[in-house]
Amino acid sequence: MLTAFVSALKTPDLRKKILFTLGMLAIYRIGTSIPSPGVSYKAINQCIDANVGGTADVYTLLNLFSGGALLQLSIFALGIMPYITASIITQLLTVVIPRFEELKKQGQAGQAKMTQYTRYLTIALGILQSTAFIALAMNGSMFPNCAVKDQLIPDQSALALITLVLTMTAGTAAVMWMGELITDRGIGNGMSLLIFTSIASRIPAEGGNILTNQKGVIFTIFCGIALVVITAVVFVEQGQRRLQVQYAKRMIGRRQYGGTSTYLPLKVNQAGVIPVIFATSLLYIPTLLIQLIGGGVGRDADGNYVGGGWQLWVQRYIVDQGSWSHILLYFALIIFFTYFYVGITFNPTERADDLKKYGGFIPGIRPGRPTAEYLQYVLSRITLPGSLYLGIVAILPNLFLEITGSNNNQNFPFGGTAVLIMVGVGLDTIKQIETQLMQRNYEGFLR
Repeated sequence: MLTAFVSALKTPDLRKKILFTLGMLAIYRIGTSIPSPGVSYKAINQCIDANVGGTADVYTLLNLFSGGALLQLSIFALGIMPYITASIITQLLTVVIPRFEELKKQGQAGQAKMTQYTRYLTIALGILQSTAFIALAMNGSMFPNCAVKDQLIPDQSALALITLVLTMTAGTAAVMWMGELITDRGIGNGMSLLIFTSIASRIPAEGGNILTNQKGVIFTIFCGIALVVITAVVFVEQGQRRLQVQYAKRMIGRRQYGGTSTYLPLKVNQAGVIPVIFATSLLYIPTLLIQLIGGGVGRDADGNYVGGGWQLWVQRYIVDQGSWSHILLYFALIIFFTYFYVGITFNPTERADDLKKYGGFIPGIRPGRPTAEYLQYVLSRITLPGSLYLGIVAILPNLFLEITGSNNNQNFPFGGTAVLIMVGVGLDTIKQIETQLMQRNYEGFLR
């Protein structure tokens, strides 16, 4: 791997792409530290320094994806999450709306229109999410235990709030633009690399918190667990079921085509990290309802929840990430959304029709409907271990909270969504670099 990077830096055009990508990532990280207008950074820093910023469950994953910019209410506070949400919604609507399904089949022209719709939806979600987070910051829900939570936004006039919403929305548009630039002119998928950078920037701080709050021996054990988890994730992410596909020979004019043998790869983790994001977003809805309605749920000196009404039950059994009911519900939702997402993104009938159209067939399986049924059978068999793998990796932070008895909802940086995204993006970026190196260093038989 190191040899590939050295060779990439020695190639002029590839070196320009790598340096351009690193430059855009550096600009993104700088933007996460630029304060939004009308926000008191003195009050925010007091809350964060007092280590009460991590007490709000609803912001754990979002703050991780934004690289800590969300709790700082910076110009890039929303990060790339509105674009991710818009992309998922647009992809799901292709199954429901016939117009989107037609655009998907039109190739590059249709994909350009779908991308434009995704951009519009991203801006709309940016306005909605920025308004919601500003409202939560104003009512003190973002830092519930902070003494100066009422001073986060001193000027609460209509003009100041509108300016703050427009600034955060413009920051979302800028992040989306930088991600697309990296995809077009740099190396790898721009949006994925921005998330990768945000998560990587939080790991040293979260690891330092574990080292400070726990003993050095426990920290060493966690590092060992991290190595095992990363190795297992790499192993499963690379795993795939290869179905042999044979193409029949065809005579077109005086030339013969086909007669080749290849394979159709079906990944064990066909859904990626999308089911984890779906399940996490669904479990965050009760938290948002409690904070917007104001349930008055808190903790006493012993760390036990106190309050009344249905809010206390929801907080104790659904919202609390360390409770076994939350862990089991989270695990079950991930398995459900894995099957759901694979079912809407991989259509065995369309894949079987494509094989039949181009003269391809699976040895021993008749083309057409028998091929579609066989693909569905194989896909259902490999989706089960893939969903169990996603669920086990995703609940590692929750098991950490339960085992250690932590009440501050501290992130466990070596498991869950963070590792799934970082390993997946890292493997994909390395593959793209190696592919471009092979294209530039290929030597033919005549040389």
